[in-house]
Amino acid sequence: MAQEEHQRSTPRGSPESGAGERYVDHRFDRPQRFLISGSTGLLGSALAATVTGGGHHVVRLVRPCTRLAGEDESLDWDPASGTVADVGGMDFVVHLAGANIAAGRWTEERKRAIRHSRVRGTHLLSEAVAATERPPRALICASATGYYGDRAEQAVDESSGPGTGFLSQVCEEWETASSPASDAGVRVVHLRFGVVLTPAGGALAAMLLPFRIGLGGRLGSGRQFLSWVSLDDAVGAILHAAATVGLEGPVNVVTPAAVRNEDFTRVLAGVLGRPTLLPVPAPLLKLVLGEMASALLLGGSRVLPTRLRDSGFSFRDPELEPALRRMLDRPAGQVTG
Repeated sequence: MAQEEHQRSTPRGSPESGAGERYVDHRFDRPQRFLISGSTGLLGSALAATVTGGGHHVVRLVRPCTRLAGEDESLDWDPASGTVADVGGMDFVVHLAGANIAAGRWTEERKRAIRHSRVRGTHLLSEAVAATERPPRALICASATGYYGDRAEQAVDESSGPGTGFLSQVCEEWETASSPASDAGVRVVHLRFGVVLTPAGGALAAMLLPFRIGLGGRLGSGRQFLSWVSLDDAVGAILHAAATVGLEGPVNVVTPAAVRNEDFTRVLAGVLGRPTLLPVPAPLLKLVLGEMASALLLGGSRVLPTRLRDSGFSFRDPELEPALRRMLDRPAGQVTG
């Protein structure tokens, strides 16, 4: 799910290296204005860098308390109090803000914060988009493959219904919260992101140290599917959604090649040239992390990017091993085991 706004960073292996240029070159007939919420998070900062690097203009939607010295052009909003600046004059609004779902154990208070940060924020921004005299060409909202829940061996795509559990419920409410904009005739795209891989942060960054010292291992049975996408392709999918007029509604942002946790573990260890010695038992994960362990680590779904592929999107990183070797700057080789 979309990550909380963090400090600015320049992600290694991100579109800032130049890879993202292919997504903005020749896609628009003139410079575009992008309003981005969550612009200081991992995905948001990479998107902002790619957009500006492609000759377009970024306006950041920020809470006043998070404004930085020397801040680029920005507009204020405060979902908690229900206030937002006039968002008129934007070509695209990209909404990525939301509390980090992996920041701590899911207490009832934490779950309320996760839900409210997504539902309230999306509804507030959608109302602002609907009210402006010159609405954007599209409102592009983050969602997540958590919508599908734990589907075991079943493959799912955008035609599949929601799963069960906390994340599925949050994703349903999150997407429904954009209805003021769609009811006003604005094209709304819900990008259901899988796990975004980059060594600059998120899941992959958290795994690197234990794997590099030989302490990486599968989680639980290792049979659960991981639907993933590289940071470059995640940014590319956002810009593809902006440029593709006929694309709206749910769009899965994952590679066509979901992998099981045990295979991800084997490939990452092989790319790093390290053994995988310590599988982590499911009961231990549940003891330490509670409900979050079952939802994020021990469950999963094999998600297919049907609408993304059908709309002409071309993945830079369709396969796991070459993607990891590129991100981690490891020479080509053969993973065995």
